[in-house]
Amino acid sequence: MGGGMDLALGGKKLMVMMLHTTKEGGPRIVRQCTFPLTARNCVKKIFTDIAVIDVTKQGLVLREVAPAWTAEEVQALTEAKLIIGEI
Repeated sequence: MGGGMDLALGGKKLMVMMLHTTKEGGPRIVRQCTFPLTARNCVKKIFTDIAVIDVTKQGLVLREVAPAWTAEEVQALTEAKLIIGEI
């Protein structure tokens, strides 16, 4: 196992910080990964420049949006379906 896999599988609560979209404006949060995965089902929360999203068994729950953004605008930039939580 490599260092990334050790961190992903050994951590109690893995959170990801990333930009919400690619340089071209495409979604980074997608329905299904196309790249090789370091570990499966280990991320609990995603922080992006425009949103905070919880990863749950029911799906991705939108918890917060950045100022001047709406839940609908965040969903438009997200390929995966978001469950709108209490914002």
